[in-house]
Amino acid sequence: MGFKGLAITLFLAAVGAAGFGTTFAQAQMTIVGFGDSLMAGYELENGEGFPARLEAELKARGHAVSIVDAGVSGDTTSGGLARLDWSIPDGTDGVILELGANDALRGVPPQEARANLEAMIVRLQERGIEVLLAGMLAPPNLGADYEAAFNAIYPDLAAKYDLLLYPFFLDGVTGVPGMVLSDGMHPNAKGINRMAEGFVPVAEQFIDRIKAR
Repeated sequence: MGFKGLAITLFLAAVGAAGFGTTFAQAQMTIVGFGDSLMAGYELENGEGFPARLEAELKARGHAVSIVDAGVSGDTTSGGLARLDWSIPDGTDGVILELGANDALRGVPPQEARANLEAMIVRLQERGIEVLLAGMLAPPNLGADYEAAFNAIYPDLAAKYDLLLYPFFLDGVTGVPGMVLSDGMHPNAKGINRMAEGFVPVAEQFIDRIKAR
């Protein structure tokens, strides 16, 4: 064996010993959390928001993943659609799409919110980016007709575009004492932790789907 061959052999042995092969096989995945104040961590400290807590939960389970916070407080589906292209950089593997709560609070017609969400899904899929849809429920004070039309948006779109769906983003938090801020709406740090823990199973399915594409 010549010097060049020996050098290559030694390098490959060193790579194996250092575990670099595993690092190459598990390149970090980038997922963007695209939403409103529920994603942005309204009134919470750095590291207490949903993207940071979900990332920590997933890394604790051995997933090489980065969850980027692209939440904007007060954002609606129309605002999200307007900023979608520049908020989701090239190289993004997946998007957790969480918008619609502010539409419901403002009484935006459900068909308008649906059209905006659908347009975002189509754009992301055209870019080859996987989408996980985080569902929202309308407040009951808007009436049964509005509630039924709005609540159907998320499962309908998930079925139409073959998306993973987390039915209610605030599951385990809304109406639960000690889980929300003084406004009675936004989750506190404890509430975010519960949300992230509950979200993990579908997030792991999402990671598997991204890897398999």
